Parts: sequence; structure tokens; C-alpha cells
Amino acid sequence: MKLHELQPAPGSTKKRTRVGRGHGSGKGKTAGRGIKGQGARSGGGKGPYFEGGQLPLVRRLPFVRGVGFTNIWRIKFVPINLERLSPAFNENDEVNLETLVQAGIIKKSVKAVAILAEGELDKPLHIKAHRVSKAARVKIEAAGGSYEVLPKPARPKLR
Repeated sequence: MKLHELQPAPGSTKKRTRVGRGHGSGKGKTAGRGIKGQGARSGGGKGPYFEGGQLPLVRRLPFVRGVGFTNIWRIKFVPINLERLSPAFNENDEVNLETLVQAGIIKKSVKAVAILAEGELDKPLHIKAHRVSKAARVKIEAAGGSYEVLPKPARPKLR
């Protein structure tokens, strides 16, 4: 097979209809637009939203963004895996929000931190976080370190 022999499968392509090319073509004069009216004009016709003046479906449905509701008291925890702590800290260092910011692992604006168990911990560290997973607790204690679960940060005031 050569490049010049390539062609589409039979019946897969169709010639476009050239409208407005004389009455012998079957699509002459009004070019398939009928006689007068909105549909005959350029830019004419209604959009997909229009339903003949009836209240459109999207306005009849309840106004929903996503599923369920938005919990205004939600506290967003920033996950940190153990594998990120090993290279950043020395033996018996204390790991808390301030030291995590200094190490460049989190940003200053973080309110809550969750320690997760991905990776290995090869040195004892004293970790203070708002949440520590069960698997992470096992790995921290196996490395000879300790952990302290901090209280959840205060909820934002509405007024």
C-alpha cells in the first residue's frame, strides 16, 4: 500500500449539499429554509434553551450545585506522608506546624495537618499534628518516635 492509494471506506463519506444553486438541484430558491419567517432569516431560530415560551427545564429543576450540601464548618486537613518527614528532620526533632513551615513542607496559612503512613520513617521524631492515621501511629512508634494529637482548630465565626 502506498500513500496515494489511501482512501476512506466506501459509504463512509458523503458530499455536502450545495444549497441555493438553482431549482434543478432541489435546494434552490429558498435553499431549504421555507418561505419567510424566523427560520428563513440569517441568525434566525431559537436556542436550545427555548421551549416555546414555557418555563425551560433547567429553570423548572431545583437549583443544585453538586450533590448534597456544603458543610460550612468543614476543616480542611493538609495530608503529609511520613516519607516527606524523614529527609526534612533530624533524629528526635519535634515536628509541628512551625517546623513544617520552616522545612517548606506546608504553607503558613494551613490550619490543620494530617499525618499519613505512605513511605517509611527511619528515625525517631516527636510529631504534633491534628490527625494521625492508625498506620502512621504504628510506624512512628516502631521508629522509636512519639506523636501527639492536637485539638481541632477553632471553627470560623459567622458574625
